[in-house]
Amino acid sequence: MNYRHAFHAGNFADCVKHAVLVWLLRAMARKEKPFLVLDTHAGAGAYDLAGEAERTGEWRLGIARLLGGVPPAALADYLGVVETLGLYPGSPSIVAALLRPGDRLVACELHPEDAASLRRRFARNPEVAVHCRDGYEALGAFLPPPERRALILIDPPYEDEDEFSTLAARLRSAWTKFPSGVFMAWYPIKHRAPVRAFHDALRAGPLRDVVAAEFLIRADLDAARLNGCGLLIVNPPWRFAEAGKPILNALLDRLAEGTGAGTSLIRIADE
Repeated sequence: MNYRHAFHAGNFADCVKHAVLVWLLRAMARKEKPFLVLDTHAGAGAYDLAGEAERTGEWRLGIARLLGGVPPAALADYLGVVETLGLYPGSPSIVAALLRPGDRLVACELHPEDAASLRRRFARNPEVAVHCRDGYEALGAFLPPPERRALILIDPPYEDEDEFSTLAARLRSAWTKFPSGVFMAWYPIKHRAPVRAFHDALRAGPLRDVVAAEFLIRADLDAARLNGCGLLIVNPPWRFAEAGKPILNALLDRLAEGTGAGTSLIRIADE
């Protein structure tokens, strides 16, 4: 309830998450059948980088390094969406911009002010439903969807010490209800031990076809700093590995901060 993404909008982790999100949305749209996007921790929808985000300045080491000039081919689609939408778009704004007629977005946000901002933003969009509710609870409420196709974005704030354990348990439960869904779960990388335990917990469970796309701006040795982030992809669409690596590397070229920076695609569970 206390976390406000506005202070971190446009940082390197946002760029990683949103660049991959755009690719996943395009991949979902390859098939004609409509799909649902469930955004469990949606935030406010869009952010003025001259406002609260300026208090941390994290965006200057993120999106500010990517805009301007000719973008790398792997980032052109993502950056085109950002420039078209204005401000810095959160995930629900990016999703709404790329929905086709018949596709739907369900955006859940527990913070009442951010939920109200979302409702105002999408008040005239019949393809978007906003719910002020717990995002993990939403996994049980909205899955499986009537469309039988869905992209589920899970991006919790990691305020609780046991967030990795909670995420693993909720993923297992949601996958059991809807094993054909495409899940994308964001996680922070400060040091390796919690991430290793998270991956091990997933390997021990029922999930199949799981890949972790990881991005480090520096070596993951300092537990007090956000040194990188990961995206856990369950049921990645066709050719994700071939497309994901160039996206991560293009981001790394502009966002790396120190020794130990790098990217990886890790197979957590086979199909």
